[in-house]
Amino acid sequence: MTDLRLLQELSELNGVSSREAEVRRYLKQKFLEIGISENEIKQDGLGSIVAGLVGDADGPVVMISGHMDEIGMIVTKITDEGYLKFQTIGGWWSHVMLAQEYTLTTTSGKKYKAVTGSKAPHLLTPEERSKTLEIDDIFLDIGVKDKAEAEDLGIQVGDMVTPAISFSPLANPKYLLGKAWDDRIGCAVFLEVMKRLKKEGHPNIVYGAGTVQEEVGLRGARTSGEMINPDICFAIDVTVAKDTPKTDNSLKLGDGPAILIYDSSLVGHVGLREMVIEVAKAEEIPFQLDYLKRGGTDAGAVSLVHSGVPAMSFCIPSRYIHSHTSIIHQDDYENAVKLLVAVIKKLDRKTVDKIIYD
Repeated sequence: MTDLRLLQELSELNGVSSREAEVRRYLKQKFLEIGISENEIKQDGLGSIVAGLVGDADGPVVMISGHMDEIGMIVTKITDEGYLKFQTIGGWWSHVMLAQEYTLTTTSGKKYKAVTGSKAPHLLTPEERSKTLEIDDIFLDIGVKDKAEAEDLGIQVGDMVTPAISFSPLANPKYLLGKAWDDRIGCAVFLEVMKRLKKEGHPNIVYGAGTVQEEVGLRGARTSGEMINPDICFAIDVTVAKDTPKTDNSLKLGDGPAILIYDSSLVGHVGLREMVIEVAKAEEIPFQLDYLKRGGTDAGAVSLVHSGVPAMSFCIPSRYIHSHTSIIHQDDYENAVKLLVAVIKKLDRKTVDKIIYD
């Protein structure tokens, strides 16, 4: 059964690119609870956290990556009137940013509620109504009188701003609403995979990697990949569900995790993909094939470390990503875990060498 508390806690943590400490501390505690020793938990210079789980010390190294950062903003200016201007972190569309609640976290850890504001529709000219609102015209309102009052609260340029929404199962409780599924669900997947492999055994060395700064250029994947130097990499992320109105219904929530054959950062390794599909069919685990014209995953960065790594983007379909209100399906999460466990248990040295060199 899915540990919904794990999913809720991961979703509700706050951490934009370069400010992932809250998530990193959580992952470290979960690694220790799994039974991974302190000396098998490491951190790279950018802040990615990795934990090793040894099955066969002479076996191949398998990296499972999920990025810790979420989309959000950082404060760039406090106006004289006490409003906050910001720089977006990650890909935002202005239409999904308006009239939403956010959490502002100060350097000292204090948290304040904020809302996005813009010119009221009553004041818009016909020309302004016909255009997409520019992000630069949006501001944050924290409910203070002026700049001095904001600064007295400890708010300053550089503070982190994250979407504010609570985790909630929906009408069908397998549909899970939350923020930051991109990519806290990836972190949940590798934690659960490692938990099961700890009990069941595996013929390799598995590293779970909570990476930083994926949303601004796959940066932590490169540094942690260099540190781990894996033989195989699976990047666990979300992909765009295509089961909403005016889409082609080619990727549905609840029909299984998605294996990406292509994204903007990676053409998935064919041999690795064929092996995963073979295992999925043998184990009767549902899966879907997908591609992304725009957007990449950690797999693209890791595939290029050292002499090259067979890598694959392994994704959970999600509706409304890069907004406050993303929806995933519990079955896709569970089947992703089952499939990865089954695959990793078969990745012995002979199998990995065949994938790499055939």
